[in-house]
Amino acid sequence: MRILHVLPMYLPAVRYGGPVFAVHGLCRALAAKGHDIEVFTTNVDGPGISRVPVDSPVCLDGVSIRYFASDILRRLFHSPSLARALKQDIAAFDVVHLHSVFLWPTWAAARAARQADVPYLISPRGMLVKELIRRRSWLPKTLWINLIERTSFERAGAIHVTSELERIELEKFGWKLPPVITVANGVDDPEGTAADVEISADVRKLAEGRPLVLYFGRLSWKKGLHRLLQAFALTAGGTLAIAGTDDENMFPRLFDLARRLEIAERVRFLPRTVLGADKEYLFAAAQLFVLPSDSENFGNTVLEAMRRGLPVVVTPEVGAAEIVRAAAGGIVVEGDPASLAAAIARLVDDAGLAAALGKSGQRYVGEYCAWPRLAAKMEILYADLKSQARAQAVA
Repeated sequence: MRILHVLPMYLPAVRYGGPVFAVHGLCRALAAKGHDIEVFTTNVDGPGISRVPVDSPVCLDGVSIRYFASDILRRLFHSPSLARALKQDIAAFDVVHLHSVFLWPTWAAARAARQADVPYLISPRGMLVKELIRRRSWLPKTLWINLIERTSFERAGAIHVTSELERIELEKFGWKLPPVITVANGVDDPEGTAADVEISADVRKLAEGRPLVLYFGRLSWKKGLHRLLQAFALTAGGTLAIAGTDDENMFPRLFDLARRLEIAERVRFLPRTVLGADKEYLFAAAQLFVLPSDSENFGNTVLEAMRRGLPVVVTPEVGAAEIVRAAAGGIVVEGDPASLAAAIARLVDDAGLAAALGKSGQRYVGEYCAWPRLAAKMEILYADLKSQARAQAVA
């Protein structure tokens, strides 16, 4: 099949994690299975412009990527050249897969697909959560939903979510939705690291404390890092490492909180993107991994930690918590500081339990969460949409 993926940004090798890495993992696995996979995206890179060829395809891991300039309304990722390409090329695809909401490329691609009678599906990627909308940009997002987003969703061939939690949040909007299909994100095997690869000095320093409790991911308000620090203040041993991209400038507030809680000497921060050998070094140094999010449609880093044999502590608001339970790969616990502290202390104090949970999670994720297995599930969904579109055309 020839499948088009459309999303606002696509820089999997740089500083964006979460949805971008997940989409690329899926696209790469589909391409390896023989499908013709193309990505339409913009050249937006945070507040700047990515140094990528505009309009000319770039091949990455068997995936053809076309970047289009976004010069005006960049916060919405608006791109006239992307609009022209959609109008000209979209009819040649069997299925269109859209990723994200509240942004112009999703609306433009959904509209173009409907005009060309090409089936499309949408992955909201955790962005359609009523509580998150209420807490941030409520009025503009509500207007966008009523004027644009609802139509795109209700007229899609299917909606793809990555967890049962995300499906439940989506259904709270009360829309007349097409079938909602749950297919989790996948995970790659750990990257091999050569013995002579240099590990960054700040990463080595971060990993010195033992036993090491690791948080790895974006430093974001919704990740529950304030309550993680409050919980860690209730524990007696270990070192907490908090590492990840700090787009929201959270580090000064988190550092100040650690100081006020009198645990600054037990908490180490690395507010930057960590990739490759540095990332593997952190995972290898840790005894357990914690993701205490307030809202998380999935949580890719949970699977990454489990694949590397780490036990995990997650809150019920993390979509991947259902995988943690199924795998017996860690502890799912309420997000109040006392409950978090008890779970962390239990795994810090009981190395045998931590190792057993880590091995169980590693086995499960290796068998059930590899990208080829999940790409096969998406393959079935795409084929169904294509068949339905053909049947409707004949009728």
